[in-house]
Amino acid sequence: MSLIEIRDLRLSIGDVPILRGVDLDIAPGKVMGLVGESGSGKSMTALALMRLLPRGARVSGRITFDGMDILTAPEAAMCRLRGRHIGMVFQEPMTALNPLKTIGEQVAEGIRWHTGANRADAEARARAMLERVGLPENRFPLTRYPHELSGGQRQRVVIAIACALKPKLLIADEPTTALDVVLQAQILQLLRDLVDENRMSLLLISHDLAVVAEMADRITVMRHGEVMETGGAVRVLAEQAHPYTRQLARASTHVPARPKQAVRTAEKPLLEVENVSRDYALRRQSIFSRRRTFRAVDGVSFSLATGESVALVGRSGCGKSTLARVILALDSPTSGAIRFMGEDIGARAKDALRPVRRNMQVVFQDPYGSFDPRHKAERLVAEPLYLLDEKLDRRRRREMVAEALTQVGLSPADMDKYPHEFSGGQRQRLSIARAIITRPRLIIADEPVSALDVSIRAQILDLFADLNARLGIAYLFITHDLTVARAICDRALVMHEGRIVEAGPTEMVLQTPRSEPARALVETAPDLERILEKRIVAS
Repeated sequence: MSLIEIRDLRLSIGDVPILRGVDLDIAPGKVMGLVGESGSGKSMTALALMRLLPRGARVSGRITFDGMDILTAPEAAMCRLRGRHIGMVFQEPMTALNPLKTIGEQVAEGIRWHTGANRADAEARARAMLERVGLPENRFPLTRYPHELSGGQRQRVVIAIACALKPKLLIADEPTTALDVVLQAQILQLLRDLVDENRMSLLLISHDLAVVAEMADRITVMRHGEVMETGGAVRVLAEQAHPYTRQLARASTHVPARPKQAVRTAEKPLLEVENVSRDYALRRQSIFSRRRTFRAVDGVSFSLATGESVALVGRSGCGKSTLARVILALDSPTSGAIRFMGEDIGARAKDALRPVRRNMQVVFQDPYGSFDPRHKAERLVAEPLYLLDEKLDRRRRREMVAEALTQVGLSPADMDKYPHEFSGGQRQRLSIARAIITRPRLIIADEPVSALDVSIRAQILDLFADLNARLGIAYLFITHDLTVARAICDRALVMHEGRIVEAGPTEMVLQTPRSEPARALVETAPDLERILEKRIVAS
């Protein structure tokens, strides 16, 4: 008997069909992996299960949860169901969390609402759940707010909220996208333990085939709102009988052909980071206690040449994104110096940073959080054009936006859409289009393909490689995905607790890591072929 039965699920928004006759079954205590490209309908299937569909959506078919008809149930019944019996880990943690509430309040809120627990009991359960997902109170007090955490730490809070009540069904939409490989392994083990302990069903939505191969009992492959293939996870991924499944598997290990732009190491470095540190003041425990500081970046030094691609890898919270903000002059270093194109960025007044902004662009980790939701894609992608010396008329600006959208796999027609009308992966492509529109000399990419499915990720990596070869654009890739570092970068820097603990050619660092943090990253990185071999032998 299935806990979830979906039959002939059809969904459209306006005149656009999104789901086209989806059938899906999830048994109690089993893991169903749902894979496919961005826009294939994976997340919309999950939202239909929760009945959290966008306004104007028309839906037909049948969704049965534990004997209850989801599509015809009254809203009051759905409110009792959501959170208590069906939990969901949303794709973008910052938009899923309330910025005005502490993490302790947000985990305890659902516990109190659904169980009637008093404040102290709910707080104790929240504390235990946060510790279980890797956020112990001695390092991450319940009084912290979401903006005080890294992207990976925020994702752990979302997982804690979804799992706190041990629901019968957990829908995890890209639950480990923002996590480093070490923490990803821990979170996946946590999800597996919860499945085994509570006979909980798990719908795991992911573009990472290795993660699905490791976790799932069964797998469903979707494309354009239709089910292409379904069956046992090992059989589907090992045999790859359907052409689309083979296409996804090839894309997951794609390495761009790199007609390499010569790295001009003889010239003065494009970027020099010299002994940079960044301290943050911690909140006082009382008015009588001394103010303490936390060192997020600790004495970091490295250089980057024109046309070079460098990977900055490390665990979530190790200081990667903080270092990026300092390099971008969005934050000031506590000590040390940063020179870009031979000039000290820190010595410039903010209004004199315009040439720096034009030649150094960024792709942020959370694409939705970096866009104004009130503006259409045309205005969002065109934002950096004000940095150009040339004054552009509307026709030329639209031409440049259309070209940038086309280069990242979107359509010029998309410039008239709002951010919420794009999938998570499509929003990341928008953010990359915005970064390349001024043809900068350096792009700092903070997890630039973490939200993309494997097919689009392959295209974006090809695009990065092509821009590097044709235009000599240098990259600083901040990532926890070692396959991205291996595919696109000349050198790798391993960061741990604010310091660079290992540096060298990418293949050398990833093949023969010398430091313990680097070894931990390499050993826990998921590998599709290795995982399938292990599961086949075990069966």
